Amino acid sequence: MIQHKVQLHDLHAHLYQVTLTIPKPAPHQALAMAVWIPGSYLVREFSKHVQALSAKQDGKKLAIAQLDKNTWRLANTSAKPVTVTYQVYAFDASVRTAFLDSTRGFFNGTSLFMRVAGQEHAPQQVLIEPARAISSARTEPVEVLSTWRVATALPALQINTAGFGTYQASHYDELADSPFELGDFWQGKFTARGVKHHFVVSGATATFDGKRLLADTQKIVERELAFWHGKNGKPPQALLDKGYVFMLRATHDGYGGLEHMNSTALIAKRSDLPRINDSSTPEGYITLLGLISHEYFHTWNVKRLRPANLVPYDYDRENYTELLWFFEGFTSYYDDLILRRAGLMSDAQYLNLLAKTINRVMQTPGRLVHPLASSSFEAWTKYYRMDENSVNSTVSYYTRGALVALCLDLSLRERGSNLDAVMQALWQKYALPAKSNTAGITEASILEAIPDKACGQALLRWVHTTKDLPLTKLLATAGVDTVAVKANLAQQLGLRVGFEGGSITIKQVLSGTPAHTAGFAAGDEWLALEVESKTGHQTWRISSMDDVALYAPAGKPITAWVARDKQMLTLTLTLPKNQLLHADVKLKIADAKKLANWLG
Repeated sequence: MIQHKVQLHDLHAHLYQVTLTIPKPAPHQALAMAVWIPGSYLVREFSKHVQALSAKQDGKKLAIAQLDKNTWRLANTSAKPVTVTYQVYAFDASVRTAFLDSTRGFFNGTSLFMRVAGQEHAPQQVLIEPARAISSARTEPVEVLSTWRVATALPALQINTAGFGTYQASHYDELADSPFELGDFWQGKFTARGVKHHFVVSGATATFDGKRLLADTQKIVERELAFWHGKNGKPPQALLDKGYVFMLRATHDGYGGLEHMNSTALIAKRSDLPRINDSSTPEGYITLLGLISHEYFHTWNVKRLRPANLVPYDYDRENYTELLWFFEGFTSYYDDLILRRAGLMSDAQYLNLLAKTINRVMQTPGRLVHPLASSSFEAWTKYYRMDENSVNSTVSYYTRGALVALCLDLSLRERGSNLDAVMQALWQKYALPAKSNTAGITEASILEAIPDKACGQALLRWVHTTKDLPLTKLLATAGVDTVAVKANLAQQLGLRVGFEGGSITIKQVLSGTPAHTAGFAAGDEWLALEVESKTGHQTWRISSMDDVALYAPAGKPITAWVARDKQMLTLTLTLPKNQLLHADVKLKIADAKKLANWLG
């Protein structure tokens, strides 16, 4: 039994202390920290936060040699128990790593726990030392922590009423996949299909309506359980045995989530939480519910239905797959659709969100450069390492993947089937542990589950080429009209801008647009423009795009004055006459009966 003891070593220095006990180490036992966390496809180098590493065997100090960036080797020659102690700096408030201060603690197993090479399949115990055990010599008063509790989906062996104590994972994968939340959080519970669900929220205000959030989450959960298991089907045994935990951190400004087998970590704005005595459903709250829906859907699609290339996980390097368009994109299609089916939004609200997704993709020139399969494969270097040119070089497998799912669903519905049936067929055959001889899903697996060959061939085109999707045509079959709306001036020019210091700051320049042709570059400050008018030559100082629209006539060339690295440059730019250039779209209900057949 591998044992990991976690102490809240120093709240102000944001340090956890971990004591790893290996009862039967191999000679020259190797230890390793993960370099990434499944679900977030970027090498994050968690080992960089490890410090004060030491080891003992038989009461004597044991030498440790570092072999590479995340691997160490102990100098033991016997199999007597070894104790390894180290500290982990934890001040990243995202869902992907670890955090500790006087208000809250949070960590993922990949951030704190070393992997004992050769013993990854051994049971792993975690002892979360009670907060009251913190040394009284520290400046943080003990009473500040007296209200702290622990939330995790890991099974408890022996814990106190606050949740401090011992938990057990069956193996390292489960340990790595089980985040912990510590602090004085709000909590609520409900049961659906025999599965116990626990919801904790840290950082909420006094106006937070926990009862409403819990009730709406239960509607999402019940709808998704029915999606995957039918009217009377049984959820996965691990869900029934261990339950599920939602961990939400409410903050001033933030958004994100990360899926796990039996839990999820979420971040949302405090202002997006439901409020007591307010029955309205603002867009921010819909966004939060969509996040909850998305991460819970992952309980099946990516955690138990896994890409074959990620079975098993390799924690030491990038794990490549071309299928993130399916696991993230198709999940993104269903997250809002589930809200509509659960009665948490209207048809009009759903179509408004779908239009935003369409517009986001269509305003991304990279969609014409980077196929979805390649976007998935290169997530490690492109999607998770965005820069000013990313909009021109790649496309999100979340958003375009969601639109591919939409197109496949509507195409199948024209032929008497639907995407629900495809997803359920994949679940029946490939849920881990696999019911067939193949562990994990491949592209061939998905094609095999599609009942219509023409739809399967269309899917291949949508995923492996950069041609635009037949959205207008397919939405029409579902009773939805696609209407172009006038683009704002920044869109017409192909600019994404900010406003700093009384000038227009260029953030991104879209390929194939007037701004690209004129020579604008990210980082430019657009300060002024020159025009020829009926009254002669004019030069205007500008500070907003409204100023540009006021002073510059459409269809005629102007001179734009920009500062680039403090050097003044002049660029020749022509404002388009056509306000539908690079326009957004709006979706309107044309046939309510057809729409009900899709969204109902």
